[in-house]
Amino acid sequence: MLLEAIYHRPKQNWAYAYDETTIHLRIRTKRNDVDRAEVVYGDKYLPWDQMMTKDMRIVGHDELFDYWQAEVQPKYRRLSYGFKLHQGKETIWLTERSLGAQTPTGHLGNFEFPFLNPVDVFAPPAWVKDAVFYQIFPERFANGDPSNDPEGVEPWGGKPTPSNFFGGDLQGVIDHLDYIQKLGVNAIYFTPVFEATTNHKYDTQDYMKVDPHFGTNETLKELVQQCHARGIRVLLDAVFNHSGRTFAPFLDVVEKGADSPYADWFYVREYPLTVVEGVPTYETFAFEPKMPKLNTEHPEVKKYLLDVAKYWIDEVGIDGWRLDVANEVDHAFWREFRKVVKSVNPEAYILGELFHEGMMWLQGDQFDALMNYPFTGAVLDFFVNESTDGAQFAGKMYGQLFRYPHQANEVTFNLLDSHDTERLLTLCKGDVRKMKLSALFQLTFLGTPCIYYGDEIGLTGSHDPDCRKCMPWDEAEYDMDLLEFYQRTIALRHQYSALRSGAFRFLYAKEGDSRIAYERQDADSTFTILMNVSKRARTMTFALPAGEWQDEVTGVRYTSTGKSLKFPLAAYGAMVLRKIM
Repeated sequence: MLLEAIYHRPKQNWAYAYDETTIHLRIRTKRNDVDRAEVVYGDKYLPWDQMMTKDMRIVGHDELFDYWQAEVQPKYRRLSYGFKLHQGKETIWLTERSLGAQTPTGHLGNFEFPFLNPVDVFAPPAWVKDAVFYQIFPERFANGDPSNDPEGVEPWGGKPTPSNFFGGDLQGVIDHLDYIQKLGVNAIYFTPVFEATTNHKYDTQDYMKVDPHFGTNETLKELVQQCHARGIRVLLDAVFNHSGRTFAPFLDVVEKGADSPYADWFYVREYPLTVVEGVPTYETFAFEPKMPKLNTEHPEVKKYLLDVAKYWIDEVGIDGWRLDVANEVDHAFWREFRKVVKSVNPEAYILGELFHEGMMWLQGDQFDALMNYPFTGAVLDFFVNESTDGAQFAGKMYGQLFRYPHQANEVTFNLLDSHDTERLLTLCKGDVRKMKLSALFQLTFLGTPCIYYGDEIGLTGSHDPDCRKCMPWDEAEYDMDLLEFYQRTIALRHQYSALRSGAFRFLYAKEGDSRIAYERQDADSTFTILMNVSKRARTMTFALPAGEWQDEVTGVRYTSTGKSLKFPLAAYGAMVLRKIM
């Protein structure tokens, strides 16, 4: 065995409490280097000879490593454990103090999970596992109240620019809740709705006031109430890393400089506040002068923002927050933020915007989930760009699942495009077949899928601002086949819990092959999904477990005796096989 490849640490995603009785233990070994792995475990206060042994299983692998896992339920909540790895006649032990052939003889030196304290269990809101989100950019979704249109509003459906307005508002969303409900989504994520000067509203002027061009605080409250009446949750965007340049405290600092009582609310390097060779003399988001960075360590700033976080949940009833530029805000602030939010609504969803690995934020004291951009990149590389093969894609997916505790994976926010990216159909160069494959994987993978408004009817768009086009409301402009695909696939996800929270594993993913097969399974149902990411039709020879199976796409039934069957796959085609007997 290659000892240098063996790794475990007794915390975070390697040893964690999944619930109040179960601990997940994980270990990494070199790919195809270990025949069998066991965890030897028991209570550290009981005699060594009462230790128990449990086989581990490979839950995934990438190009370099195999990832093993076992679940144990310590009777007394304490756990002393080590790992026993086998390859042929060779046996290696891994404990906290040693890695080698010597067998431990006592608890001292073993790994420990000291005590499973219920308060330490990371428990994201259960409803999120069953959610399908719909992202709405309010200024471009629908104009329901022309009386609040901004000055110079342009006709609906025109070409978006960084600064123009089309009059979209919250009343427009209310007017089209029937459409949203019929699509099948049961949660909405809104980009910022608070008063600001831009069309995107990420430059907040007043955190306690809905932008007048969108409506009023009462309009938002009515929207939330109507959504809840339909079983739809509402997630708002919290821009707490920075404010806008018209935020009253910042204007005071601009006017009074260091004498302003708000001077320490921001990070000022030198006065006056200005821009020198493209760089502001104060900290901002991405050198953007109109987005001054807030000092979230300052007690008054902290109180102000935490009061904001509490108000919209308590008074308006929103179901959670998406946190903009979350990784540039200090961890201490987010810990207090979580306590405040969860004290008002323990089931509120806290979603952080991060583009990279985020274990530091997913330990139960800050966020419930992250926007899953690594997922986005891997899916686009495989299904859209066709730059990776099945083995590489499976490795990326497995590596991602192993990166976080399972309960975080169950509610991670899986998106394929957004207001910040090219639209999915544009990325697919107009090939709806590729788009459907990408969306099918998204809607049948572990985690919470999010659909960007208009994708479901074939809306296109290049980079920002083109990806922020107005939603068309003339069905003659819709790709009705694509819309029906989304409705059908979302309904299938809602119907079968296996597609939401069931176990996931790849059944077929090979080097140099663009075909994949994977399984979603729970106690109630089993699905095997076959995909062909190729411009030519292919067959796939595959052994299904014995029984009757039905393709949920075509309705065709197959009888399996457990032997290999040939399945026809169209170019960029898929089969969603459900075991029915």
